[in-house]
Amino acid sequence: MSSSDIRTGSLEKPVDVAEYLFTRLHQIGVRSVHGVPGDYNLVSLDYIPECGLDWVGSVNELNAAYAADGYARVKGIAALITTFGVGELSALNGVAGAYAEHVPVVHIVGCPSTISQRSGMLLHHTLGNGDFNVFSNMSKEISCALARLNDPNEIAAQIDHTLRECWIRSRPVYFMLPTDMVQKKVEGARLATPIDLEEPKNEAEREDYVVDVVLKYLHEAKDPVILVDACAIRHRALEEVHALIEKTKMPVFVTPMGKGAVNEEHETYGGVYAGASSDPDVIKRVEGSDLILSIGALKSDFNTSGFSYRTSQLRTIDFHSYMTVVRYSQYPDVTMRGVLKKVVERVDTSKLNVQPIAHKQVIETPSEASGVITQAWFWPRISKFLQNSDVIITETGTSNFGIWETRFPPNATALSQVLWGSIGWSVGAAQGAALAVKDMKAKRRTILFVGDGSFQLTAQELSTMIRLGLKPIIFLICNEGFTIERFIHGMDATYNDIAEWKFKELVTVFGGTDERTAKHEVKTVDELNTLLADKEFIAAQKLQFVMLHMPKDDAPRGLVMTAEASAKTNSKTE
Repeated sequence: MSSSDIRTGSLEKPVDVAEYLFTRLHQIGVRSVHGVPGDYNLVSLDYIPECGLDWVGSVNELNAAYAADGYARVKGIAALITTFGVGELSALNGVAGAYAEHVPVVHIVGCPSTISQRSGMLLHHTLGNGDFNVFSNMSKEISCALARLNDPNEIAAQIDHTLRECWIRSRPVYFMLPTDMVQKKVEGARLATPIDLEEPKNEAEREDYVVDVVLKYLHEAKDPVILVDACAIRHRALEEVHALIEKTKMPVFVTPMGKGAVNEEHETYGGVYAGASSDPDVIKRVEGSDLILSIGALKSDFNTSGFSYRTSQLRTIDFHSYMTVVRYSQYPDVTMRGVLKKVVERVDTSKLNVQPIAHKQVIETPSEASGVITQAWFWPRISKFLQNSDVIITETGTSNFGIWETRFPPNATALSQVLWGSIGWSVGAAQGAALAVKDMKAKRRTILFVGDGSFQLTAQELSTMIRLGLKPIIFLICNEGFTIERFIHGMDATYNDIAEWKFKELVTVFGGTDERTAKHEVKTVDELNTLLADKEFIAAQKLQFVMLHMPKDDAPRGLVMTAEASAKTNSKTE
């Protein structure tokens, strides 16, 4: 009897490694798995339906990574499977974006057998140098945990630990799964006990001290406000944020990356704060406050209009997933959810000096007498089209900045990639988001706003949406190229131009039928108003593809100002 037989015989309930891994994915909320097949992952893919999961199969690994990102932002967590070397490297850009923006994606890479690795065999998809860890080492820098599943005695514990890290830290993790480990036996009895996904609690004494300090400054403040940013969403602190708003009635603002974090119809909501390009009344209120409770901040250049905040750290309390900062005092490992809960419990509302919102950011649709669909007209107009619980995806470019001027309905979910800013991300993300909605059996529309330049990078993912029977509404902004790049540098440069595609025809090319898809093209305000009032279009019972024509040299105000700041940053010298 071999040692492996002895180990298997000692197991209470032996299961194959792949079954264990995919069962755990199902237990933590994954229902669909994105990826591309390759010979090093094929056997493991056979286990996906057996574990109650659906295989998606994207057109390429980059799109699959973008889709997993979008799926995770709606469903809570996602899984991505690629093959060794060629597949995983194609996905790396998308995984890096998930890491930068705090999105939990499980990246599983099928790799050569442990025997092949030990022998240093000259295999396909390798660099030919016998180094089988070179690609996992690349992923190490964009993963919060990495597990090479080489030893059956350790694999089950490795899987459980790594998946917990993915959820708790809300960032990608990486599994290296050799072909000869896929069907090795591990202890399946562990599956009866769910992975503990509870966030570690703060050390009580330190947390209480921080809460007391926060309350001291909050009770002394004359005009406190709340500013909610992306990490409040990513690290699941919105329940605490909403409780704070309801109890204190403090004015609340969101950053561009924080869109959708709070109910924009709430009486205390003041608007989007993004530094210098914000509405003047918003700037006055936020920057004039004597205490800003900043929750989950990601102060990137595009999120702050080129670092144009005019706020002082002396007037700021920062709540993060890894620390709390009160003015210039840092409290490492005292995380925001625990602190915010106790602040809500202990705040004395009779001691608060809350100044109500006198001037909300007004979202009004200006008239457009020319009939041309302009950025300034379009984004406020979309406010009236949106519905409760819509999932709204905007591409890096005009859409990311234009959406500032759109008022969201309650329970809307916003997806954007302001920090990483990979052109074309939104198309894959929309596929993932729409699939997550479908997996959740939710009655929610998925709406994508993307420019023609960005769309050309990842257009193939439209075919996946059609194949899966997804029903997003896609507004393709046709303005002849890379608008955001034009405003940063090269307004008329040929490198910012794109080929003229017959975009609507792609719906047919990728398998769309009249029963499952609809194509539209609008060039005037009247045509768009008619479409936005159409009951069938509003109902979104099929995929709707809209070619929306806008002027080439037109851009949202926020984009213009941020592009100017970006150009100055790019041109700085010592």
